[in-house]
Amino acid sequence: VQLQASGGGLVQAGGSLRLSCAASGSIFSIKAMGWYRQAPGKQRDLVAVITSGGSTTYADSVKGRFTISRDRARNTMYLQMDSLKPEDTAVYYCNADHFNGRTVYWGEGTQVTVSS
Repeated sequence: VQLQASGGGLVQAGGSLRLSCAASGSIFSIKAMGWYRQAPGKQRDLVAVITSGGSTTYADSVKGRFTISRDRARNTMYLQMDSLKPEDTAVYYCNADHFNGRTVYWGEGTQVTVSS
């Protein structure tokens, strides 16, 4: 599975961005897809996850502001980010978990910068 993230950029606080993650390869093997982020000097943290069944989970810090979705026809996952805050500034990575429970795929990150 290959993942390609896009959509990052510079936005003012209160603004919106939509990230995309295009998946290719053995798509049928994916159990769940998610977004993680890593700010400078910090660990990589979970932002949101969507399972193959459509269930979603969000980090408390983004609940009510971010929405994860998936377009199966386009093999693409999205992260709609509204009401952005400076603390949302980070490199965002898309991720996919294999049904075998052992294999994890990562895409290259996309930078999101929120100015105050």
